[in-house]
Amino acid sequence: MEFAAGQLLRETIGTTVRYEIRERRALPGDETPTELVGSFTLMRTDKGILVSTDIHCTVAGRCSRCLTEITYPVLLAFQEEYWPTADASTGEMLPPPDDPDAFLIDPHQILDLTDAVRQYRVMAEPMQPLCKPDCLGLCPRCGYNLNQGLCGCPRQDVDARWLALTELAEKLEPE
Repeated sequence: MEFAAGQLLRETIGTTVRYEIRERRALPGDETPTELVGSFTLMRTDKGILVSTDIHCTVAGRCSRCLTEITYPVLLAFQEEYWPTADASTGEMLPPPDDPDAFLIDPHQILDLTDAVRQYRVMAEPMQPLCKPDCLGLCPRCGYNLNQGLCGCPRQDVDARWLALTELAEKLEPE
């Protein structure tokens, strides 16, 4: 996801360019290709280029309860300013921005969005993805997927300290 930014850096402040994206690619640190669909808007600012995105992607993973493979949608909507490292007209190197983590446009005026998309995708992913909201997970004794039915494990003995509460719960159950 590289864009030639030299011409935009020579334009007046506020000039915008919009790009549509529809591609399948593996992002750095990912072995599985991801379908990216959406748009980028690049706007010239007084210091660099403001990138606004609205990208939808599908991420492959595992359910955090039952460990089945799943895919789920992720929306990447962010704005980041990219700073040039060289003057677009003269080619002179520019001083680096104050922020050491700022996104940079390389000296050849190429703006690469790959790392920003990867970072925002990682932040947008759910911490514990589920195959379905009411996933039952795995049996803690035998590891059977409880979404496929009950396992053959015997019912666990109740700790004597909880016996009174268990009896109360059985009395309160509707018959």
